[in-house]
Amino acid sequence: MPNAIITGATQGIGKAICEKFLSQGFSLAVCARTSTDLDLIKQEWQIKYPSAVIAVYTADLANKEQAIAFGKFAIEQLTTVDILVNNAGSFFPGNLADEPEGHLEHLMEVNVYSAYHITRAVLPIMKIAGAGHIFNMCSVASLHAYPNGGAYSITKYALLGFSDNLRLELMNDNIRVTAISPGATYSRSWQASGLPAERFMQPSDIADMIWAAYNLSASAVVEHIVMRPMLGDL
Repeated sequence: MPNAIITGATQGIGKAICEKFLSQGFSLAVCARTSTDLDLIKQEWQIKYPSAVIAVYTADLANKEQAIAFGKFAIEQLTTVDILVNNAGSFFPGNLADEPEGHLEHLMEVNVYSAYHITRAVLPIMKIAGAGHIFNMCSVASLHAYPNGGAYSITKYALLGFSDNLRLELMNDNIRVTAISPGATYSRSWQASGLPAERFMQPSDIADMIWAAYNLSASAVVEHIVMRPMLGDL
């Protein structure tokens, strides 16, 4: 049975990715900040996918020690890792000149450092296997500045740089690295916008693209996926 590690797994894109892999016979190690959400989603998935191993871990990935601990926990539970999806992240709008003090530091911890630390925890086992695929959840905010993007956009630029460097380092280890830069995707944070759900991409769209990239032949890799709603960015 193949195995995947997915961060930020209980809602939105992360949940859709988990359900895609579970439906394809994967076992999972997942994390989120809220233990209640993890317990509920684990119960739901165990009913739908009774043969899957589903290991859950409560962690605030803004905390370096907790991020590393999750990576170690995931390896202990799964023993082998075929896929790592660095999906966890936070979004807060703002302008650089008047954002709250510490805003950039917090978003860097969640959006960039967590991916860095978890990837470093998982890479040794992938290198031993000589295989694996790492997906980093970037954003269209990784590609250009936009109004009210502020510190969030800075962190997403940084995550894309992390992904590009990782790709270069790991190509000779037969480990694939893919950055994903989605535009507006319907989730809890967009529900208050008043816009119709049809104006957004669906979380399942992102999950389907990850699955397609994973299933290429061993001689190919998609380095960067950019996705937007049909009518463009919001």
